[in-house]
Amino acid sequence: MNNIAVFGNCSQPRHRIDAIVDFFKLLDSSDFIVSVDRSFMEYLIQLAPSISRFQMFDNIPGKCDVALSLGGDGTFLSTARAIGLVGIPVAGINTGHLGFLADVDIADGERLLKALSTGDYRTELRSVLTASIIEGPGKIDAEAFALNEIAILRHETASMIEVKTVINDTPLADFRGDGLIVSTPTGSTGYNLSVGGPIIEPSSSALSVAPIAPHSLSMRPVVVADTAVIDISIESRANSWRLSLDGQWITLPVQTKVRIVKAPFSIKIIHTAGHTFASTLRSKLLWGAATF
Repeated sequence: MNNIAVFGNCSQPRHRIDAIVDFFKLLDSSDFIVSVDRSFMEYLIQLAPSISRFQMFDNIPGKCDVALSLGGDGTFLSTARAIGLVGIPVAGINTGHLGFLADVDIADGERLLKALSTGDYRTELRSVLTASIIEGPGKIDAEAFALNEIAILRHETASMIEVKTVINDTPLADFRGDGLIVSTPTGSTGYNLSVGGPIIEPSSSALSVAPIAPHSLSMRPVVVADTAVIDISIESRANSWRLSLDGQWITLPVQTKVRIVKAPFSIKIIHTAGHTFASTLRSKLLWGAATF
């Protein structure tokens, strides 16, 4: 492994800047061939003029072996979108708050680089969702996908929407409320969890279908196989609704019907030795912590 592409958040916390500069010094003194996303590099140079200038890129380099994401979980998701179909693994270096996906703290950057150099790490395949138009007006980017979740949301109205949900050609439910979230196991600890959806172990072959602020208490989250074909249609007093893929949303006419399926590719996430899902739950979500 020789070529590293670095992505980052262009609004880094001030108290983390020194640690970021130190990390780039480590990169500069390493044997890796390093290139940095242009917007991130230009941002860092303005913030810390002493930082080394690296080769910059606008699109992911073709010979890249691994991607590094410097920021929080949002930055990790945008990095995952950038590497998409390229198929290279990505490691998340946390300079933000929670860091559930970006699980290596910036202070441990030297340990991560050593692991990458020696091969003392493992990669974990994470499933991805895609959405496509199956009927009606509207347009979705052909390469749009979501590592965390796809959400169906009401748009610019206080009125609830009705999300008619069909799984494998069999009607599941008409979810009335603010919308619906279809989440991967990776995204189960994100937006899905905040609306009462289940936590799903990342390697599970399952998806969560969770209503947002349902009008009826009988409307509860459902776990389905990740082989499911999920067809969505909307009824609403409004003329449009929002489709969100990991927070990147588009507005679609109410007549548009959408199909959600598991993508034919996965995102490879790098973990260093000792990382487990259970330990992440305990450290990030205070899972099982005693309360007094």
